[in-house]
Amino acid sequence: MEFGMILILFVASIPTILAEDISYGTIVVDGTTSIAQTDDNFVCATIDWWPHDKCDYKQCSWHYTSTIILDLSHPILTKAIQAFNRLRIRIGGSLQDQVLYNVGNLKSPCHPFRKMKHGLFGFSKGCLQMKRWDELNHFFNATSVMLTFGLNALYGRHKLKGSLWGGEWDSSNAEDFIKYSISKGYQIDSWEYGNELSGNGVGAHVHADRYGKDLIHLKKIIKELYKGSQFEPLLVAPGGFFNQQWFTKLLQVSGSNVLDAISHHIYNLGAGSDPKLVSKILDPNHLNKVANTFINLARTVQTHGPWSSAWVGESGGAYNSGGPHVSDTFVNSFWYLDQLGMASKYHTKVYCRQTLIGGNYGLLNATTYVPNPDYYRTTKYMEKLFKKLKRSIRVSDIDTQIRVVNLKGEE
Repeated sequence: MEFGMILILFVASIPTILAEDISYGTIVVDGTTSIAQTDDNFVCATIDWWPHDKCDYKQCSWHYTSTIILDLSHPILTKAIQAFNRLRIRIGGSLQDQVLYNVGNLKSPCHPFRKMKHGLFGFSKGCLQMKRWDELNHFFNATSVMLTFGLNALYGRHKLKGSLWGGEWDSSNAEDFIKYSISKGYQIDSWEYGNELSGNGVGAHVHADRYGKDLIHLKKIIKELYKGSQFEPLLVAPGGFFNQQWFTKLLQVSGSNVLDAISHHIYNLGAGSDPKLVSKILDPNHLNKVANTFINLARTVQTHGPWSSAWVGESGGAYNSGGPHVSDTFVNSFWYLDQLGMASKYHTKVYCRQTLIGGNYGLLNATTYVPNPDYYRTTKYMEKLFKKLKRSIRVSDIDTQIRVVNLKGEE
């Protein structure tokens, strides 16, 4: 894994090397020292809740890729996931905190998402039927998926002022949902609590001290429900944008050994409608700016929560569904590979790409399911490239000489 991480950094640097008018280059690799280590299942992709009528910039790019209606029988989808050997999938997204689970003593009506003028993100609450949950788990089991599921952290709460939500979190629906999953024998690797509610939030936010107390409560539920089980899922949170003061408070309030992984989101390319999107992707100076986020998060975890690991729970480059005719093309790979390398360097254990399918930034096309260019940066095809590169390296005690492919594609 250490060698793979170094090679990710190397591959990410190729565009810069090839931009120069040279055919050869020298890269020094210290094979005796590791910078950092990722988890074995470092690469992750997301499946979102957005319905087909979620639109940005007068374009509706999600089609029928929602968790609730995604075609699980599509042969390309199955093969695309199996190619990873064991892919981590995170189910979550903006509508996560409006999802109701139709199980147990649910206190609210359970209807599909629909457009609602004053609803959070312009939509009503939505429903996950247990029949669909069964279908998802049977599919994930058949494709060897490692699942991270994002729970609703606003259930029972109410809006106070602006985007601030208050009141006690009602854990009953989540607890019934977890109980159902256990009764069915579903293997959930990790439960993630909430989506983008940290700091000032996106659409909604919750104070860090309240959030920290919720995590203590949820951890207790998980431990009690999985008592005697050989496998206890991890607890992951908050799945939001990094705010150092808020994240620090969260770790201090929740305390030791409650939060197993602290997850954050990154959209460092800005809006998908930005006419300068391609220029940002190809600008190393712009890409390097996000390093401060990784550095500061790593320090926060080390100082206030060394029992936790850092995850990128969602990263799609450009927000609002990505950039049309950019996020699904070859040029986007320069951003993607750069960020995979950067995340690895700063002790990130898991990196979830937004999305596996859906929006303009999907690894798979939202209508045909055919892989987009970035798909090939993450599957066994990259592993084959790593092995090929490794065989071509002459390792000495001091450095490594690597022959760089020139602009004509000749070795």
